Amino acid sequence: MAQQNMVSRHETTQMISDLMLELGIPAHLRGYQFLRSALEMCVEDMELVGSVTKLLYPDLAKRYQTTDTKVERAIRNAIEVSWDRGNSDLFEELFGYSNGPEYNRPTNSEYIAVVADYIRLENGLIG
Repeated sequence: MAQQNMVSRHETTQMISDLMLELGIPAHLRGYQFLRSALEMCVEDMELVGSVTKLLYPDLAKRYQTTDTKVERAIRNAIEVSWDRGNSDLFEELFGYSNGPEYNRPTNSEYIAVVADYIRLENGLIG
């Protein structure tokens, strides 16, 4: 049974990586690693989405030996890049609006919540 969970976690991580690239986040950005880890954590425990600054950023900062502030800023930068470069159709599907100039980009917590929820739905983790 542990084997099945490991495969599932690997598939989830691969799905997150593929989705992030389609959303226009280049893998070389520091925020890419933070955001991918944040999404993995939130897919497993959606309650983290409600405590981004109190739980999620500190956990990531500890994992990557940096500060909460640097984690938040790197994720915000990755989302800004995503907003400028990402697939408009995918943004429309996920957020209900495109990444055009007439719309404000989502906040870090909105972005994480929507993408994590989408991955949970795609993986059948929501009944």
